[in-house]
Amino acid sequence: MTMNRWTPGLPSPETLKRYRIWDSYFTPAHGHPGADGTKSLFADIVRSLPAIQTGHFERACYFPHVGTGTTSDHNLEALLQTQPDIVLSPMRRWSGLLLGMIQVNSNDVQASLQAIDQWIADGPMVGVYLPGGGPGARRCDDPALGPMIDRVAQLGGVLMVHTWFKTGGKRNPSESTPSELAVLASRYPEQKMVCAHAGGEWQQGVRAIRQHTNVLIETSGFDATAGFIEMAVREITAKRIIFGSHLPSRSLGTELAKVLGADILEEEKRLILGQNFRDLLQLGSE
Repeated sequence: MTMNRWTPGLPSPETLKRYRIWDSYFTPAHGHPGADGTKSLFADIVRSLPAIQTGHFERACYFPHVGTGTTSDHNLEALLQTQPDIVLSPMRRWSGLLLGMIQVNSNDVQASLQAIDQWIADGPMVGVYLPGGGPGARRCDDPALGPMIDRVAQLGGVLMVHTWFKTGGKRNPSESTPSELAVLASRYPEQKMVCAHAGGEWQQGVRAIRQHTNVLIETSGFDATAGFIEMAVREITAKRIIFGSHLPSRSLGTELAKVLGADILEEEKRLILGQNFRDLLQLGSE
């Protein structure tokens, strides 16, 4: 008799496939291709493929640097501006898997506007990622970001914002909190935004964005804790939660368990694990 094999602790492959998992937060090399072009980014994607295949993920969204000054490597920034194939080559290699949101530099709005046109209006990217640190970071509610948000909105792109509440206060004044994202969301009520990591301290994070129905939370980046998903479903409904793996720096089992082990309906798990992200990207029919 032939037995189906799967990783202990995970549902069967058939069950995982039925969830149609789309990962909204994939972080190979944190989008940084390295001094040798695509080598380090490719290596991290390859390293992640066994977990992606074990989880039967259909798509995964990562956040490439595109030469707007979001890294401290000036040689790389110049290379990215003159050789866009460095950015495109992973998406070509894994065209059926990868989606992308570009990292923009909130301290260089003009360069970021040009990148938004190049990579979203004229290119394959589906949105913009505002990082939590590095030379491109700035509080998301800073009015100076207005032209970028306006352009993303015009193009129908998604805005993903790294958010975190830290015990004792911010270590970096440029990092955004869910409360600051809530301020931004109130200014742009028609723009879809994602509160990455649910703010880390998720009880506060969920409550901070609760009244802003244009904001979804993303599940990755902090240790799995009982009650997280259940609270989020109660407070904002399952339709405003999207799954993220944070692979390869977080474990497949830990991040999937947040949703799979939650005491919620199967239909709510299906929404969180894939359908909501497809709908957010207006790819619900894929």
